[in-house]
Amino acid sequence: MPAQERAIRTRQNIMLAAATVFNERGYKAATIADILTTAGVTKGALYFHFPSKDDLAQEVLATQNRNLTIPERPSKTQELIDVVMLHTHRLQTDPMVRAAVRLTMDQLSTEFDRTGPFRQWADLTRQRLEKARDQGELLPHVNPAETADVLVGAYAGIQSMSHALTDYTDLTTRANALLRHLLPTITLPSILTSLDLNENRGAHVYTEIHTTTQKSRKGDSTEEPEEP
Repeated sequence: MPAQERAIRTRQNIMLAAATVFNERGYKAATIADILTTAGVTKGALYFHFPSKDDLAQEVLATQNRNLTIPERPSKTQELIDVVMLHTHRLQTDPMVRAAVRLTMDQLSTEFDRTGPFRQWADLTRQRLEKARDQGELLPHVNPAETADVLVGAYAGIQSMSHALTDYTDLTTRANALLRHLLPTITLPSILTSLDLNENRGAHVYTEIHTTTQKSRKGDSTEEPEEP
């Protein structure tokens, strides 16, 4: 195996191990020794990629907002729904995202900056709300920045509640209920009736993105035929 590929795999292995430990124990209780044991790597290998536990935590935190490139829709409100439901699906199925959310919500951890994901979510939500407003999808009173903060805060609470009660098994239902209650207060009725709020929306968007990515990779790997 080439050295570069081996290094990439080692880094991914360490990341997954850190996610597992952070998710089980939280940041404060997690130790480098725990992560080393879970990853099955040497201390030198870990510190080559991550100088400290804080660096590991920040990298895990960043994963929850990766792969959130939603396909463009005619309705920007639908794109906002897709972002929320896709994240919900990933939180239920991806251990990296689950660990990232655990770190974000960990109020006992004051050793590292937890504000990044909240700011990114608020910015992403505000941008889509601004586009929805510009397209005439929102009610006149809506302030995109204020509404974005309300949605992000409410969704964070829904995640915490679902985690405490069912270990996220009912998060899809709860996220769907949040959107069904919030959207009528900000969206024009004519737009609201056209939106797909199905509870399986996140899984469908995930499959759509995955299929598109696979097709793109196959296309990139196909050599063009030589001209005669």
